[in-house]
Amino acid sequence: MRGAVEITPQQEALLLTFAEQLTRFNATHNLVSRMSTGDILDRHIRHCLYLARRGFPAGATVVDWGTGGGLPAIPLALLFPETRFVAVDAVEKKIMVVRAIARRLGLDNLEAWHGRAEAWPGRTHYSVSRATAPLATLWSWHHRVVEPLDCVDPSCWPPGLVCLKGGDLTTEIADLSARYPATRVDVQPLEDLGAPPYFEEKLMVHVVA
Repeated sequence: MRGAVEITPQQEALLLTFAEQLTRFNATHNLVSRMSTGDILDRHIRHCLYLARRGFPAGATVVDWGTGGGLPAIPLALLFPETRFVAVDAVEKKIMVVRAIARRLGLDNLEAWHGRAEAWPGRTHYSVSRATAPLATLWSWHHRVVEPLDCVDPSCWPPGLVCLKGGDLTTEIADLSARYPATRVDVQPLEDLGAPPYFEEKLMVHVVA
């Protein structure tokens, strides 16, 4: 797990607890693929930790669109306790699980909201996502509710969308550029960051305007 980002022993213990909770809830709520249940820590949580290779500023708001079982919202909230995270999902039972796990982990900086992304009533500085929707759709959700964030530390992500994707993104990037010509897209293969072989063809995408 330390290959993705440096974490403290306390954070590692909390991530292990999250993996245990997610495995337990997955038996009844179908939060992640049953075929990968035995590898939740490596294939799901470790995957999300690549988004933490750069920081999210204290006091900023980060929305996770289509959070499912709290991925990547919960791992990121554990690593950035001074940042506010909002987990959004249209499936109520998934939001109930995220709330339950957040309580057990003591995550005061995370809230879960049930509803469609298009209807979320808040404001945000960042959006994150893990295999939820095409880039143009994700950016439309972000663009609707974004507010400026000044004086971002260079070690942090520039405000925008940071998401995990897989496969050929040529069409998605073209669609995004056609709908939002002012956007700029940076794509980084996880294998370039020393990711294990099972993350081959997995990508980290950063979109800003």
